[in-house]
Amino acid sequence: MADTVIAPTPEAPVNPTGEAADAVRAAARKKALITGLGFVLVGLYALWAFGFGTKGGSDAVFGMTVPNRDTTKVGDLSVPARAVAIAMALVCVVAGGLRIALDRSRLARRLSIALFLSAFVVAFLVWAVAGKQMSFAGALQNTMLATVPLVLGALAGVIGERSGVVNIAIDGQFLFGAFAAAFTGSITGSLWAGLAAGAVAGGLIGALLAVFAVRYLVEQVVLGVVINLLVTGITGFLYTQLLQKDPQGYNNPGVFENIRIPGLADIPVIGPVLFDVNVIVYLMYALVVIVHLGLFHTRWGLRARAVGEHPTAADTVGIKVNATRYRNVMLAGALAGIGGAFLTIGTVGTFSKDMTSGAGYIALAAVIFGRWRPLGAVAAALLFGFASALATSLQPLNTSIPSQFLQMMPYVVTIFAVAGLVGKVRAPAAANKPYTKG
Repeated sequence: MADTVIAPTPEAPVNPTGEAADAVRAAARKKALITGLGFVLVGLYALWAFGFGTKGGSDAVFGMTVPNRDTTKVGDLSVPARAVAIAMALVCVVAGGLRIALDRSRLARRLSIALFLSAFVVAFLVWAVAGKQMSFAGALQNTMLATVPLVLGALAGVIGERSGVVNIAIDGQFLFGAFAAAFTGSITGSLWAGLAAGAVAGGLIGALLAVFAVRYLVEQVVLGVVINLLVTGITGFLYTQLLQKDPQGYNNPGVFENIRIPGLADIPVIGPVLFDVNVIVYLMYALVVIVHLGLFHTRWGLRARAVGEHPTAADTVGIKVNATRYRNVMLAGALAGIGGAFLTIGTVGTFSKDMTSGAGYIALAAVIFGRWRPLGAVAAALLFGFASALATSLQPLNTSIPSQFLQMMPYVVTIFAVAGLVGKVRAPAAANKPYTKG
């Protein structure tokens, strides 16, 4: 009996019939119309602001060689800024029309959204870079640096919510993992020890979340926010008392060296970005595959999804619901802790107060935007990471965009993507619902 598992109810709802079906179709049609018209209006704005707002005869130059890497030089890409901006703005308008006309096809909906986003980004970029030069390859490199912790945090969020626990504490797991990695790496002289400490620290915060959410039935969203504030206070105090007073002894762990994969790293533009990176990035690649296959192709994943959808039914066939949630939330915390370790021993080599800057909340938004699927969450994390990298890359160009707005860009994109593009989605049925036997 204990080895029996149940399959969660399929995510797609049963097709309604009669008046209910008509109401569902009418609502879907209205949503498609509103979204499509929104795309058209934004496209028209892009045509006015980016297309006709770009000075004629100016070129936007994009550097395609990754800086500070021993790689084959790639020539710069120069495009006529005004013409490209106008063309891309019109593509945004077309994407809006496609969103309205092809609403019944899920693939068409997703392609229209992808087409709109891509065209809008290109129109914005050529307008911002018109008459200047920006390292596009450098922006891709910054995207990877910004995306790694977001991907690991998103995986943590997916595992937690698929098991029925909302992991709002990702930001705290990031921060504690970053602190533990820097501190342990400094006092031991071993980056591997720092990486392990980061994972353990994140797992401990996950355990704290699990104890109060599963055993004491504390409201999970409020609990996660409180844990984040608690970790902020603890790490801030320890930073002031230890790391700041003796940075050489307690806050100087160093960073992992990049490991170059011959052949793959020689691919122009993307090769150095993806295959000349440090061990934490390669670990992230592996974890994405492992979590995806684990959730949807193993007994562990089936049980996790069962307790996240129908914990009562799972309990009746011998699955220990709360024990499963304990294990998975701690595992999720460890993944987020590795993401936090990347912020210190994977990039800058030191810890600073509040260095996550709310990245855990963006990772949680990636979970929602990715519809609680690992690969979808990864795609969303890439989008948010690119927005962050773009803001960093545009600041030195002295564009007409205020620097404060550029700093807000990742968060604005996050809000827009979740509120405007994700649409109506269904979280795991038992998420944020404590389970008590009987």
